[in-house]
Amino acid sequence: MAATKLKTAVLGINDFSLLILDSLVKIDYFQLSAVADINTEKAQRIASKYKCNYYDDYRQLIIQGKFDCIIAAAPLHNCIEHIKTALKKKFNVLKTAPPGRNFEEAMTLTSLAEREKVRFAVINPYRSAQSFINFSRLIGERGKIFLIDANCFRENKEGKKNWVSDRQLAGGGVILYDCYQIIDQLVSNFDLPQQVYSLTSNRAPDRKQRYYLTEDTALLTMKFSDTRFAHITASNRPAAAASDTEVIRVHTNGEIISATPDSFTISKGNGTVIEHSRYRDKPAKWISQFLENFALSIISPDQHKLLSPAKENLKNMALIESAYLSARTAMPEQPGKILQLADLQILSP
Repeated sequence: MAATKLKTAVLGINDFSLLILDSLVKIDYFQLSAVADINTEKAQRIASKYKCNYYDDYRQLIIQGKFDCIIAAAPLHNCIEHIKTALKKKFNVLKTAPPGRNFEEAMTLTSLAEREKVRFAVINPYRSAQSFINFSRLIGERGKIFLIDANCFRENKEGKKNWVSDRQLAGGGVILYDCYQIIDQLVSNFDLPQQVYSLTSNRAPDRKQRYYLTEDTALLTMKFSDTRFAHITASNRPAAAASDTEVIRVHTNGEIISATPDSFTISKGNGTVIEHSRYRDKPAKWISQFLENFALSIISPDQHKLLSPAKENLKNMALIESAYLSARTAMPEQPGKILQLADLQILSP
């Protein structure tokens, strides 16, 4: 049994946080003390299952509780102010992606965590998936990469919830939510592109209505250098997302290397498969690795580096912010400028 147990609360009950809870109670470094959800019946039911306290008010949980860490899985429009309060109370925070509805929001939380000297990290499950680990390793060993392309087709399982399509509440659509893990892979392996150009659309019947709704289809084209480009196609419309498809491919002069959450493939340019591997590791395993790393980074920070600090995720958010800006201006935008401006703001008195 671990000598130190972190008193922990989980904000928001949904499919992903249920996976988090199942993993959390199996890790010896955590003591699950409370769960919270705005749906009282749901909060009671989950608290009963895990034998912990429940709240149907996020604010009361943060104000009344004394926790070592908070795992925030609730929609940001419901809990952003409470996450700020948690950080000010020096609670460490592990957030499901994205870390903010926009770059400014993510930067505000990250800066606050740095000032309060607490951990603020983001769960990016694909960083722990063996297929993407192999992908990252191999692309560093191969020849010159001239093209990266990715698809993000995912069923919109939360489409009936009004906040998902509300631009003000959600902050964004498929780019921010469905593409986040692929964008994280792109940025972590290749850094930020110099330029981003994007097109977005939704099913609203006219331009005025489309402005107020989040996008359900998007195309992103990126320039990393004069000889390296990338492209992402994304949609969660029913016809496009008949089956979930997330894949990233890199093209070298002689090979195509591709990865999905459960497979890794190397093929020749003509399509002949050289190597193909499938993996049985599941999201629960990836989540467990993030949780354990988060706990150890708090308990013994000198020995355990945080796997996905929020500050590192600001690059993802800068790319996403640039994509949305490009969709509005119909011009290429530069993610690096957003980071430069953020550095100036952080350094300002």
